[in-house]
Parts: sequence; structure tokens; C-alpha cells
Amino acid sequence: MDQFSANENMRQFFSSNDQLMKKVQEFYFGDNHVSTALAKINKEDMKIFFDALAQNPTRMMEMQFKWWQGQMEIYRNVFERSTNKDIESFAQSEPGDRRFQNELWQDKPNYDLLSQSYLHFSNIVLGMLEDVEGVSDKVRDRLSFFMRQMINALSPGNFMWSNPEVIQQTIEENGANLIRGMDIFQADAKNSGAFLRIRMTPDDAFELGKDLAYTPGSVVFENEIFQLIQYEAKCEETFKTPLLIVPPFINKYYILDLREQNSLVNWAREQGHTVFLMSWRNPDATQAHVSQEDLILSGTVEAANVIEEITGERDINAMGYCIGGTLLAATQAYYVGKRLRNRIKSATYLTTMLDYSEPGGLGVFINEPVISAVEALDEVVGYSDGRQIAVTFSLLRENTLYWNYYIDNYLKGKEPSEFDILYWNSDGTNITPKVHSFVLRDLYLNNDLTQPNKIRVNGVGLNLSRVKTPNFFISCQEDHIASWESTFMGSNLLGGESTLVMGESGHVAGIVNPPSKDKYGYYTNAAKYENGKDWLATAVYTKRSWWLAWQEWVEAYAGEKVPARAVGSEANPVIEAAPGRYVKVSCFKI
Repeated sequence: MDQFSANENMRQFFSSNDQLMKKVQEFYFGDNHVSTALAKINKEDMKIFFDALAQNPTRMMEMQFKWWQGQMEIYRNVFERSTNKDIESFAQSEPGDRRFQNELWQDKPNYDLLSQSYLHFSNIVLGMLEDVEGVSDKVRDRLSFFMRQMINALSPGNFMWSNPEVIQQTIEENGANLIRGMDIFQADAKNSGAFLRIRMTPDDAFELGKDLAYTPGSVVFENEIFQLIQYEAKCEETFKTPLLIVPPFINKYYILDLREQNSLVNWAREQGHTVFLMSWRNPDATQAHVSQEDLILSGTVEAANVIEEITGERDINAMGYCIGGTLLAATQAYYVGKRLRNRIKSATYLTTMLDYSEPGGLGVFINEPVISAVEALDEVVGYSDGRQIAVTFSLLRENTLYWNYYIDNYLKGKEPSEFDILYWNSDGTNITPKVHSFVLRDLYLNNDLTQPNKIRVNGVGLNLSRVKTPNFFISCQEDHIASWESTFMGSNLLGGESTLVMGESGHVAGIVNPPSKDKYGYYTNAAKYENGKDWLATAVYTKRSWWLAWQEWVEAYAGEKVPARAVGSEANPVIEAAPGRYVKVSCFKI
């Protein structure tokens, strides 16, 4: 490519880069209810922090000296490393932080100095937030989160002129990488909501029903809330008690039915279960009236009724994932409160929170001003945009779920690789205003589910302590959305016997853990859960998939074997083949 073409590529890049920077600025300083509320709270929190800092000027001087001393050490370290690469960096990245691992950051002294100085400054600022006294934990958590976001957004790796990897590639390709990157950005911008949604995998990488959500089955019931899928039996005989899977209504169900080798749905039917699964409708503004009560009465309760009609079995084993598990527990409490027979023979909770007193990373958004702002925005739009929700979850791990894709996609011009879990992660769902408000206010803010009869459904108060169903909790050690300590706390709210299992890895990878992979093990402890430290200290580790432990547990409630059942019935005939229409509705097409 000649010099003229290279210059033209650079000109086009900087022209489009202005749009990119504007989108990034909107991300942090956008003019909407939520951004305004967050900015106001952050301003108030910063005042509290500086007032506390003013009460301890000695500490401020210590931090300044620590920064200055560290910077001097970095200059010395970089000089020594310029002649001896065996010397370790003074400022080290945190475990798992891969931003500066490329040898170009190490081999060139100017970039070595830049990356180490950035890491040192980051550690000083975030450490100061943790160390200053006179600041409440909630304020400290909010400040740490938003300061972390700003610091990581300003990482030298995020800018063309301060990233040696990008500079080298730009020189080698005469800027063609930048043009490709801006094309990717333009496409992402069209598919973004209020926040810039950066693709993690090609949007056309998979086709539902062909590559993912592949397990053979049929939709046998539908209403405005969900479709019920019954999967074809894999065995000539199946357990008498059917299995109902309740996925989260803020995600697509097929995280549990990806490909053949990692589909929990397919594996369950191979074990002899008659599997039913709820596929939630992706709501738009016409469904603004749908509430949490509707999800129970017209959702899980209705699903149980249809399963009884098809199979003749009144009782079912049920499995709920994440907030789908919360809905499952609430449904059981409704049965008890309504003086109806609890239809759930056993309940399995996958990374499910029932006690929301320790919300983890999401806690920074859990306060009255932000929730009120979210509610106001949802009322204007008619639903909560799933694209915005997906970005929010990505920012809980911003360096590995956001900015790394920013660099690869837009600066290096790389199309992301095809990855089934990331495709699912990007395939978001909307939430109705009433449901979103319930989740944020009643669950996270007020923690009402822990208080007997505080939440009412169809005039009935919910009391989890009256739910005597045997339950199986599977939580994950590195879960950044629902920490295993928080999820296990929910077992103390239920009246039934609890089996607690902690799997390795995180919220998704720890659950999608097929035995064939032999990747992650799990911990068990029969002791009643009091606190995480004591429970884990005496827990027993087993190197195999938790799926096998669950199967051994649930067989006690599965009943004897019966001839495999046909799909559907006269009253509930097949409507369409799985995965059905509801799961194919995209946020990008609404």
C-alpha cells in the first residue's frame, strides 16, 4: 500500500474516531435519568471521601510520598530492565490482568515506563480509597467501582498512540487495521442502546436451532409470558417425575442448551429425565403491564399445570438458574401461602440468590436515587433495554469483558472469534418496567423476600420458611454476579433440607460444566451454612462435574422408570419445533 493510501486511512480513522470518543463520553456522561443520578451520587460520595481525607492529612502525605517513591523506583527499574530483561517489573499487573503482557510493553523502555507508571498510579488511587477512615462501606464500594471504571478507561492500551501493539500493527498494515476497526465500530454503534455495546463474537456466528439451542423438542404451550418446550426422550424409559427448568428472565434460556457437548438440557434427557423448559418472551413496550406476579401465576404455575396435563404427574422436580431460581422459590412460597399442594418435589438452585443483603458488584447501583432514575427511564421507553443491561454486567469485569474487545475490535481491526457462551452473553433480553422495578427495589434494595409476607402474590404473602421442599444449591467460587456466600445464605431461609455444592469457576462457566470436559470440580460440606470461611475450611473437594453430584441427589426424587412419553398431548399439541419463536426475538430488531 502506498503512502497516499496510508495517509488516507489515517485521515478516515481520526474522522471516525471522533464518533467513537463521543460514544465513549456518552457512556460515562450521557444525558439521561440514570447517568444524571449516578453523577449526583458520585459527586456526593467524593465530597464524603475528601472530607474524610481532610481529617487525616498525614495519610494524604503518606500516599503522596508513596507515589513519588514508587515512581522513582520505576525510573530506576526501567533503566535496569533496558539492559537486563530478567529483572522483574516494579509495578506488577494483578493476576488475570493481561493488558500489558505483550513483549512490546516490556522491550521498549518508554512503554515499560508508561505501563508501570499507570499500574502504580492505579494501585495508589484505589488503595487510598480502601484505606481512608470515616467512609461507610457502601460509599467506599461505589467510589471504588466508579474510580476503577475511569482508571481502566484511561489505560494507555485503550489509545492508539500509547499502545505499542496497535502502533506496530498500524505501521505494518499502513492503517488498514484502523479502517476495519471503524467499520466494526459503526456496526456496533447501530446495534447499541444508550451505552456502547461492543461485540464479543460475530453477531452472525451461530443460528439458534442449528448451532445452539439444538436439542430436539417442541413448543407445547405458549402465552404472552413464555413458551414451554418439551424435549424428546433420549431413553426408552424415563423417570416418572418430570423435570422443569426455569431459566432467568433476563437472559435467553439456551445457555443451558448450547452445543451437544455442553448442553445441560441434552445431558439431563440422556440421564432419563423428561425435560421441560420455559422460554421467556423478550418483551417490548406492548408488554409494559407484565409484573413479577404475572411471571409466577402465568409463568411457573402455568408451566406446572401444563406439565401435569401432558404427563399425568402432579409433582415435578424443578431447576432454576440465577433469578429463575428466585422465581422458583417464590412460586413454592405462593403454593404454600395459597394453601395449595406444593407441586415441587425437589428444587435445584443454580447460582440463585434469595437473600439479597450482599449483592456483590451490582450493589453500587442499588440505592434509591439510581433505582428511581431507572424506573423513570423504563417508564418512558416502555421496557428496560437488554443491551444496556448486558453492558452493565460486562462492566463488573471491565478489563476482560469490555475494554479488551474495544482494543481488539476497533484499534486492531480484529473480528472477534466465534464463542458460544459469548454469543449468548451478547444476545440480551429486555425486562418490563414492573419486573425491573421489583428486582431492583423489592429484592436488591429492600431484600423483601427474606421478610415473611412482605411480598404478596394474588393476595397471598410469601414466606420462604414454610417451603419444606428438599433443595440443592450449586454456586460458583468465582461468581461475580451472585457470590457463593450470598447464594448459600438463601438456604437458611428455606424450611427444607439443603444440600450445598460450590463449583469452581464463575457464574456461567461453573454451571456449564459437562462431565465430558473433566474441567472443574466442586466442594461439598454437610454442615449447616453459617459463614463462608468456616464452611469452606472443612469442605471436601471432588474433581468431577457437579452435574454428576446433582444426578445422584435428584434420583431420590425422580421416581421409578416408566415408558418414555410422547411430546405434547391432545389438549397441548405441538405448536412448533424447538427452540421456538420467543428465543429468536433479538433486542436489535425490536
